[in-house]
Amino acid sequence: MDIITTEQAEKIVQSQTRDYGTETIPYESALGNVLAENLFADRDLPAFNRATVDGIAIDYAGYDDGLQSFRIKAIQAAGEIPAAISAKDECIEIMTGAALHTSVDTVIRYEDMLIADGMATINIRDIKKGQNIHLRGKDKREGDLVADANRIISSALTGLAASIGKVNLLVKKLPRVVIITTGDEMVSAEETPAPYQLRRSNSVVIKSVLEKYNIQADRLHVKDDYETIKNEISRCLQTYDVLLMCGGVSMGKFDYVPQALEDTGVKKLFHKVKQRPGKPFWFGTYESGSLIFAFPGNPVSVFLCLHRYFMPWLETSLGIKPSSPGFAMLQSDILFPYPLQYFVQVKLSINHRGQCLAEPVESNGSGDFSNLIYTDAFMELPMDKGEFRKGEVYKVWRYYF
Repeated sequence: MDIITTEQAEKIVQSQTRDYGTETIPYESALGNVLAENLFADRDLPAFNRATVDGIAIDYAGYDDGLQSFRIKAIQAAGEIPAAISAKDECIEIMTGAALHTSVDTVIRYEDMLIADGMATINIRDIKKGQNIHLRGKDKREGDLVADANRIISSALTGLAASIGKVNLLVKKLPRVVIITTGDEMVSAEETPAPYQLRRSNSVVIKSVLEKYNIQADRLHVKDDYETIKNEISRCLQTYDVLLMCGGVSMGKFDYVPQALEDTGVKKLFHKVKQRPGKPFWFGTYESGSLIFAFPGNPVSVFLCLHRYFMPWLETSLGIKPSSPGFAMLQSDILFPYPLQYFVQVKLSINHRGQCLAEPVESNGSGDFSNLIYTDAFMELPMDKGEFRKGEVYKVWRYYF
């Protein structure tokens, strides 16, 4: 297959989405996973009429009859059995969150009364029946849907699960992922590189991005040796669902990855995309269903391909709506007279009209990744034009943090 467009590449990648099944895990460790079941209220929420302020609970009928002072019959804290009154001139001192007995129906704040000698005297006039009460079932009724499937489990959702007694949650299983970097010039971050070497960073970046969805990817680095690369690919294809590779996919004499993939039985779906950065991107599938995303080795190319292709594929596979792309208004002119889809690093902001603005940040090519910490997204500029003007709106792919 000849070099293809970004749209064609996206379509091919999305045609290979996978369903990895489901599993049940404790709600306390589910943060970041994707919920695979609907959650329902196991009882009314709240489960009882509850006071929303500290004060006294009365029968409004007594106040409506003209009573201003009420004898305190009991003091009730949250979590205690509801205390009852037996006469209209009685009240219960009640704390926030406490359940109301059916004999009381209105709560008055401490700030609106004077308490002395066992009596509570109201010193305001504007009292409404039912005030300062969170009514039973106001939020949800027993059996109501409280959270639908195919959403990322947030801290709020874990709290909701706890409130309905769902201590175990059905979630989408995650693919088994390995990150394979190549290159004789790359050493570990812990080492002191020679003047002609670089420290490895791509695998760390990819691993941290994948942790957004609780994917704990393994990492592997191999030298630029054909047999070694081929053997490691063959081994990983038996163990992992996804291979994310970095480096060795271009036209150099030591770029062995495409041939090694072919010789291990991986079917190439495309190699090279009309884009900058990331043009040599390679994608294929193995007979077991494993997928191989082989990115160019330059850090910005890796970051772009990860956000433009892999993360949308992952989100679609997990059944959630992709979080990118969005749109933003270009804030300065750009000239790019090449027949390629150009992805420029941009800093995003919001103006007083609520418009998303994108300010391009200059870089020194796909090997210059220092600007990634100062930018928020890639703006995708279409390949059918070479001049892009301030005020024009284009697609943006936000970074995953």
